[in-house]
Amino acid sequence: MIVVSDTSPITNLAAIEKLDLLHLLYGTITLPVAVYNELTPAGTDEPIPGTLEVQTLPWIVTRPVQNTRQVDEILVSQRHIHIGEAEAIVLALELKADLLLMDERRGRALATDCQLKVTGLLGVLLQAKHQEAIPAVQPLIDRLIEDAEFRIESKLYQHFLKLAEE
Repeated sequence: MIVVSDTSPITNLAAIEKLDLLHLLYGTITLPVAVYNELTPAGTDEPIPGTLEVQTLPWIVTRPVQNTRQVDEILVSQRHIHIGEAEAIVLALELKADLLLMDERRGRALATDCQLKVTGLLGVLLQAKHQEAIPAVQPLIDRLIEDAEFRIESKLYQHFLKLAEE
């Protein structure tokens, strides 16, 4: 299975010490160079959650995007999409990825328009529960909100709890 990830699923899962769920569910996770660079910025005093992991875990690999022109076209035409999101979308297309992990609404919409299968952090947690990798999603979502400043509307929060049968 080929899975490409944007920054937010990595940082949020690392913040609550559940990054291993990605390995358990998908095996190898592929990051475009821009996402790797977002996770490993030079000169920051406080490390970003996931920085050490993307540099050391063998199941997180970094690949450059080949079609940089397509990335530039996305950045010009979609003003609210950042370089990491654009590269993740293009890399997922290039690799014919089975899944793209992305939380940002505009990036997800563009990825869906490109016929990519996309799931976000909440979808990962739901899948982990269905595969019995975690007993419940609610404590993890609550930790994301408290520890990682994860933003979720209360309607969506309730919807995912219902999907998880919690």
